Amino acid sequence: MESPLLEEVPQATFRIFVEKMNAPRRSSIGYAKMDKEDPEERKHRLAQFLIYKAMEQADSSCRRRPSALRLRIFSLKIKIGRRFKRLRKSMLSTISVTRACLCKEVMDQFKSCMRLLRGRESISRSLPPLIV
Repeated sequence: MESPLLEEVPQATFRIFVEKMNAPRRSSIGYAKMDKEDPEERKHRLAQFLIYKAMEQADSSCRRRPSALRLRIFSLKIKIGRRFKRLRKSMLSTISVTRACLCKEVMDQFKSCMRLLRGRESISRSLPPLIV
């Protein structure tokens, strides 16, 4: 009695698989006639074939072409990422320029205050004590 799996598998596809498995038995001229095989060996080959087909389907499902929506989303993510990168760089440069300008202004103010303080001291030293 044959198993129910034998009825589900198309015989032509199974025959091609069996021929691939029996490649060394072929003659150099053409196809050789297959020897009679026992039912256990046939069941074993059928199981191998079903495993092979399942693995093939799993491989093909992983290699599907991505949909148009996924491609659009992917390209939008790239565009958004690039814009964020540009924004971050411009913000960092703006902050560094602002910091540098602020530091320069503070230093200029500090130097002008120092000049004023030093200038008063030099003026008071050069003038006679009566005027000051």
